[in-house]
Amino acid sequence: MIVGVPREFQVQEYRVGMTPAGVARLVERGHEVLVASGAGVDSGIPDETYLRMGARVCSNVEEVYGSAEMVVKVKEPTEVELPLMRDGSLICSFLHLATRSDLVHSMSDRGLTALAYETVEDPRGRLPLLRPMSEISGRMATQVGANCLVKENGGKGILLGGVPGVKPGVVVILGGGTVGANAAKVAVGMGAAVYVLDRDIRRLSYLDDIFGGRVKTVFSDAASIDELVPQADLLIGAVLETGRTATMLVSEARVRQMDTGSVIVDVSVDQGGCVETTRPTSHGNPTFEKFGVIHYGVPNMPGAVARTSTFALGNATIGFVADLADLGLKAAMEKDPGLGLGVNIHNGHVTHRGVAESLGVPFCEVGDLL
Repeated sequence: MIVGVPREFQVQEYRVGMTPAGVARLVERGHEVLVASGAGVDSGIPDETYLRMGARVCSNVEEVYGSAEMVVKVKEPTEVELPLMRDGSLICSFLHLATRSDLVHSMSDRGLTALAYETVEDPRGRLPLLRPMSEISGRMATQVGANCLVKENGGKGILLGGVPGVKPGVVVILGGGTVGANAAKVAVGMGAAVYVLDRDIRRLSYLDDIFGGRVKTVFSDAASIDELVPQADLLIGAVLETGRTATMLVSEARVRQMDTGSVIVDVSVDQGGCVETTRPTSHGNPTFEKFGVIHYGVPNMPGAVARTSTFALGNATIGFVADLADLGLKAAMEKDPGLGLGVNIHNGHVTHRGVAESLGVPFCEVGDLL
């Protein structure tokens, strides 16, 4: 199979879809890998490294897209990229289609098969390809939130960990999954007072055990959100419903109750956000102020730490990508049914139930189309 690795077209997206080790693995299996020149530079990977692993480095991205039967990238394709792709090709990347009806229609019209990393599941219902990016986003959420609290950046002028004789800052995390747990890990390490809200009692018990009581776990309902959001110096949105738009948990009225200079980091912004006042921002202009509260809404947070993110993503995805290249989509799905849950679009149909329901379009089982 011809596998293409383009450079990313999203603004300030510095990651690349495949590491040199991934290229070597595919080449060893007899596949041809085309890498766009400069695709890995922002992740610290020069073209020469890809060449040594057996890739063909292409001087322009048009050659990559025009030849590739399978495209392996990081973020959803832009309007510039879509016309360059071969009709009927397979694209593997993070897509977050629940809020992108325009992209769904464009990809369907081209007959593309879209495999979304964020909806691939393992036998236990976990999300193995999303997990490394969620770990990074969670850790970054506390890190960037702490920076936003600095007075110079518009914040309250609070040090999250406090100092002896001065109470620490309060971090409230909505969601105790991978993002929330990693945000809590960093916040605890900084010495903050940390609250994690979730509806899964078993998850709350797990978090209570691993943090040894240093995190206050709270059942998530309207009353607990009403109580804790106004107390938060830093509020982190870490809500995830696989393939679907995020549930809105924090209304505009609740944001108005927060102190001036408080900070909201809504990691779920790529699925619509769980805070009503959230909107997508960028690495170049990451924050905005609403009702005196600083909002951070960068959808591709891991792109800021591109080298770490690229290698973490490559480690997680290469086994799935190799199976797709070796076996083709149908046989790879038969080998690993969880891979089929990653297929969001095929043959002009939406094939992930969560995406279809979020967009209000018909759902079709991908197995019925193969």
